[in-house]
Amino acid sequence: MEIISIQTEIAKLGLDLPNVMQLVTDRTLSLIGADGAAIELAEGDEMVYRATAGSAQSQIGLRIKRDNSLSGLAVREGETLLSADCETDHRVDINACRKVGLRSMIVMPLHHNGATVGVLKAMSAHPAAFRDQDVKLLNLLSEVVGAAMFFATKYNADDLFYQATHDSLTGLANRALFMDRLRTLTSQHAREQKAAGILMIDLNGLKQVNDSFGHRAGDAMIKEAANRLKQVARQSDTVARLGGDEFGAILSPVEMENGIQAVIDRITAETASPFQFENRTFQLSASIGAAHFPDESVEIEHLIELADQRMYEVKRRHHDRTRPEIH
Repeated sequence: MEIISIQTEIAKLGLDLPNVMQLVTDRTLSLIGADGAAIELAEGDEMVYRATAGSAQSQIGLRIKRDNSLSGLAVREGETLLSADCETDHRVDINACRKVGLRSMIVMPLHHNGATVGVLKAMSAHPAAFRDQDVKLLNLLSEVVGAAMFFATKYNADDLFYQATHDSLTGLANRALFMDRLRTLTSQHAREQKAAGILMIDLNGLKQVNDSFGHRAGDAMIKEAANRLKQVARQSDTVARLGGDEFGAILSPVEMENGIQAVIDRITAETASPFQFENRTFQLSASIGAAHFPDESVEIEHLIELADQRMYEVKRRHHDRTRPEIH
């Protein structure tokens, strides 16, 4: 019955593959009592965490080598694999397992257009946590994800990885790709010594627009903001919709302090002018917080936390002055 419920929720999401994958990982936790779950897609010689939940949530965008991981083996063999204890299983990437905090797991291959393109993984912090019944339930979920992949890319089979890494409403990078790019930036720092700026951007007044004029107007506001962010960004930057009214940007390379502030000023100016939707005028504005890499931190979570805190400080200071103006 829970599988049927999940299928109904997926049908409501339509062709939004990132949210389908996120829904499946979220529901895997309660379905089989897993501590964590992930959907990993095979990209080149790596497996990349493209949707995560539970204990694996912070690992989105993580890359592991296919050749020495259980996920990579499942992709090569196209078969479901079970590890009862990762500490004694030579097939697993033990360092990756310890990073996520798992002791046992089920790895279920995901099939798309006749090829194995990734895995659905359920994880537990305890050894021997899963039973045969859990494998059967997870297999049903993997079939649902495979069907979603097919329909999301029905008209262009090459779109699978684009669909999995981009926001369907705006066309911007999604949270998974944003975190992937951040991990790449930090891992390459020792070699390339690139300075970067991390921005967290929150639209002001979206909830009021949704409540007063409906989600079509709210979606129009999100798309308008996304288009303006694209205009400000350089080709080397990454702009992402992280969810709801929250956006993120990775500015790389960038001059520290003044370079980041110049971009914030351009975004503020670009989002200051109103836009039209269905014969109404809506005022755009955004609250922006920044963190400097590597001056302030080289840790991804700390950089995001710093930028988030500063964004919310800006939002609190300007709360009374940033209500949307609608005529």
